[in-house]
Amino acid sequence: MAGQNFVDYVKICCRTGAGGAGSVHFFRDNYTAKGGPDGGDGGRGGHIILRGNKQLWTLLPIKYRKHVIATRGMNGSGGHKSGAQGKDIILEVPIGTIAKDAETGEVEYEITKDGEEIIFVKGGRGGLGNAHFKSPTNQTPRYAQPGEEGREEWKILELKILADVGLVGFPNAGKSTLLSVVSAAKPKIANYEFTTLVPNLGIVSYRDSRSFIMADIPGIIEGAHAGKGLGIRFLRHIERNAVLLFMVSAENDNVNKAYKILLGELEKYNPELLDKPRLLAITKSDLLDEELKEMISADIDVDLPYLFISSVAQQGLDKLKDQLWTMINE
Repeated sequence: MAGQNFVDYVKICCRTGAGGAGSVHFFRDNYTAKGGPDGGDGGRGGHIILRGNKQLWTLLPIKYRKHVIATRGMNGSGGHKSGAQGKDIILEVPIGTIAKDAETGEVEYEITKDGEEIIFVKGGRGGLGNAHFKSPTNQTPRYAQPGEEGREEWKILELKILADVGLVGFPNAGKSTLLSVVSAAKPKIANYEFTTLVPNLGIVSYRDSRSFIMADIPGIIEGAHAGKGLGIRFLRHIERNAVLLFMVSAENDNVNKAYKILLGELEKYNPELLDKPRLLAITKSDLLDEELKEMISADIDVDLPYLFISSVAQQGLDKLKDQLWTMINE
């Protein structure tokens, strides 16, 4: 069920409220037959606002809300009374949400803090009442500004999960098993490819009551940057990870080649990912004896530290956490 509830991409139509019209009105009372202009301003149309909420982890609440419509502002009236503003619509989104223009693809906003608010689409301005247009040469202006029209724009919201460590590997490399062993997360685990269909987050307990967040994304295959497999849809989640943990199974015939394929996919998707600290874990090492480990170590030719681990046998996990903690805090 959790997988069905994870939504990291929505496209919505945002329609803000029009501004109210300014009032054309002149002061009148029992003693004043021809008073000056006192028309009030129109109210601002309702904005559509994005607000960060650390309690949310998915865009599911917005998925079925294809049209978001704010109300219009009210017209001004006599006595310099301004019209009421339109009601703003607040969309609460998870931390790490990026807002884009649907037509251009341009990134407009990024929500990075809990409670952070940005005006996603502005409502129309209210028109000025005729009191603003009084002058020595025009004592009785009989006109006022109309309200500004609201906007209708298609927007895209994308979620990039925030985690300290991102797991990068081919399908069935043991990423979900590692996450389930070192944290309380319960990802789906099975002995076939693409068991993981959505990202999973887990809090990894460390020494002295410290902890860090680990993210497991669906496995990468060659050509993922071009959309193969689950492709680009989940590669974007790696962009928010502080450290990348590459995982290659000991069952793989060529660790160097496997690592370079994974690295190449990240580089083709976003070259800046190569600037992140990286660590290589050779998984399922309980299948290896010391002689095989030495043979694999002699063949490894990569530009990053590596270690052997086994999630099932819980081998090398403390050393792995020590290394990750050091890299995170560097």
